[in-house]
Amino acid sequence: MLPQQITAEGKITKMGQKNLHPLGAQRRRGPFRPGERVQLTDAKNRKYTITLTTDGYFHSTRLRIAHREIIGKPEGTVLATETGHEVQLMRPLLADYVLSMPRGATVVYPKDAGQIVMQADVFPGAKVVEAGLGSGALALSLLSAIGEQGQLTSVEIRPEFAEIAQGNVYSWFGTEELPWKVEIGAVADVLYAQEPHSIDTVIFDMLAPWENIAPAAHALRPGGVILAYVTTTTQMSRFVEELRQAEVFSEPEAGESFVRTWHLEGLAVRPDHRMVAHTGFLVVARRLAPESQPLRRKIRPAPAAYNEPYAWQEEAAPISERKLRKVRRDVARRADQETSGLSTPGQRSAELDAELQAHGTQKAALQRLTKDDVSAEKEQ
Repeated sequence: MLPQQITAEGKITKMGQKNLHPLGAQRRRGPFRPGERVQLTDAKNRKYTITLTTDGYFHSTRLRIAHREIIGKPEGTVLATETGHEVQLMRPLLADYVLSMPRGATVVYPKDAGQIVMQADVFPGAKVVEAGLGSGALALSLLSAIGEQGQLTSVEIRPEFAEIAQGNVYSWFGTEELPWKVEIGAVADVLYAQEPHSIDTVIFDMLAPWENIAPAAHALRPGGVILAYVTTTTQMSRFVEELRQAEVFSEPEAGESFVRTWHLEGLAVRPDHRMVAHTGFLVVARRLAPESQPLRRKIRPAPAAYNEPYAWQEEAAPISERKLRKVRRDVARRADQETSGLSTPGQRSAELDAELQAHGTQKAALQRLTKDDVSAEKEQ
């Protein structure tokens, strides 16, 4: 457990150490202090995040600077180094910190964290359950959004990930006195332990979110938001279909976001060659009132939307005879073309047509016989 830093007046913490830095908004203001992070930016826009110490020294290919030269300087200073290079000094923003902090699991990128906070309607005072703590990137944004009156419960199945995430979160806020609880174990157990309809938002950042739809429905209040952050189309499709089958949520909506930066120099205005493209899909739905049923969908699905089996289903649905005949004809025609080099049907197509015709005749005869038997039974 990390030492608790409680006040800005130097109150002794649990570990018997003094809090070197103020908390809250004042933590982001004032001159640079020992023990806090600073982001160095050189003339080529290369960024380096370091933690200041009184005896520390930073050096890179071109930069060499003692930490004591930075301590006490106001934020936004452009400092000339002993090698004649200039470096800009800033405190890292949350987006910078998320991408530079130690990570045991892949972080939720800032572009996705912002979308999650907005689409999940994470408001000040909200009660949120997050499944999949990872390295704590999303928890940082959620804690900032819910404020002191909210409550965030983060569930992580791997204790080592939770340890890393707690260290990252406590380091950013400078205190353990947060409206935050970390649970190690299964998210289903945590959700079922909540009072029914007491949670505003449930967020899944996990491999199989569809396994926890029922526990989420138990915990979510009517109108509450369920959101899943998944990386593949198979995960997204299965989660959406399972939500629909549960019949306690509104029609799910899904999307993804892309961020493309631009090169700006005089008249040379163009997109940068690199961008933050696909990182994950966001699937959002809302909890219905206990006695309500989902709206009937009026949009006609695509003709083949439900003809094929889902990728996650163990047993394949039967293929229609019409489609099977078409596929067999395509295979036979391709074989003829590969053999003769001509586009006209060949021997294999002719043999298949004869077979299908004979099968059709036999099937029609069987249907007539069955119909006659049914008619005879009715007459009796």
